Amino acid sequence: MINNYMRLTLFFICIVLCAGVFGQQNSDAILEAKALAAQGNHSKALVLLSDAIKLKPESRLYVERAEINLSLKNYNASLADFNEANMLEERSGDYGLAKVYAMKGDASNSMKHLAMSMESAYKRSEKEIMLDPAFTAIENRPEWRQFWQKTWYSYKETGVSEIEYFISTNKLAEARNVLADLKGIYQDTEEAIYAEILVNIASGRFDDAVKSALTLASSGSKQEKYLRVLAKAQTGQSNFAGASSTYTKLLEMGVADAQLFIARAECFRKTGETRKALNDVERFMALYPENKEAIRLAGKLEIESGDNIKALEYFSRNVELHPNDAECYVDRANSYFSSKSWRWAINDYSMSLDLNPANSDVWLNKGISLLSSGNVGDACFDFKMAYSLGNQRAAPYISRNCMNQQTTETAPLL
Repeated sequence: MINNYMRLTLFFICIVLCAGVFGQQNSDAILEAKALAAQGNHSKALVLLSDAIKLKPESRLYVERAEINLSLKNYNASLADFNEANMLEERSGDYGLAKVYAMKGDASNSMKHLAMSMESAYKRSEKEIMLDPAFTAIENRPEWRQFWQKTWYSYKETGVSEIEYFISTNKLAEARNVLADLKGIYQDTEEAIYAEILVNIASGRFDDAVKSALTLASSGSKQEKYLRVLAKAQTGQSNFAGASSTYTKLLEMGVADAQLFIARAECFRKTGETRKALNDVERFMALYPENKEAIRLAGKLEIESGDNIKALEYFSRNVELHPNDAECYVDRANSYFSSKSWRWAINDYSMSLDLNPANSDVWLNKGISLLSSGNVGDACFDFKMAYSLGNQRAAPYISRNCMNQQTTETAPLL
């Protein structure tokens, strides 16, 4: 009896562990497929997803494969995958089916599936649907106009959308007015609480936002959405350890969003956990090896860890990948500057100024580099340029080194 019980317990533990392993594998497959597709390697992305489906079929794998096929206008393959997704998880593929039929010019079937999607947990916002290029082909069709004659969104949903819009356009007073109306009718609903969190974050009331977001994230129906806003609020209150834990929760849930690695890396950086931050950035760069911001962050983290040589490697890679970006030269110049490699710093600062001559900090640092190299005349020109652009930190350099440039023995102010 005991042996049977133990075997049954071990069996269920195995099921849970295997589900977790496959769930993470599927998330990794989706992350890699998205990256490959973004880089134009659609065929490899499709193979990757197909292999993952063979191991553990899951609706989101079919949806992702369908989206890639749709981008290639492989309509039949895309329809088949969205339908497979529906078989595994009801309504999960209907929005995709609506897009495929729209692109095929079949407005009737498109609106049928869009309506099904709107009545499900996969309902999209009006803004997202209206901006989706897949529906461009049927926007002038009567079926499309008739579809929007129906009220698809509740007052609560409309109110949240209005608040999001007002916050995005820095109209906080208007957002507060909508929130007051929303709370007056739907005080304790998830939508009203979520709307209040958004307004509190925009108002700098991060403690209140965190308290409410924690409540929603623990019991709300849209956990991913609430955890994302929780992390934003925690970041706002400078609780970077809490925010990194929230991002970890999202990743452990299997949210296939590579930007979560960058967000968590920034939090680890603020808490001084440089190695963890570098691990996350490297994980992101394994997917997007040419991403400028990720490479830049990796370089800065290497500087903070004391490895200036490695930092220079990252900054040099960015210069090679983005030769017309002034900031890439500034990053490398700053690294040379910190190691007192003045000639190399001057070269990169000069390249940066060719691309963006309005950066007063670059003029100042280039001037300091020239001064440190003994070139007082050119340094004074740069200090004066920095000052003319509003950089007050240039003033003492000018007063000490440039009042009488004939006196070449002037001691540099560093």
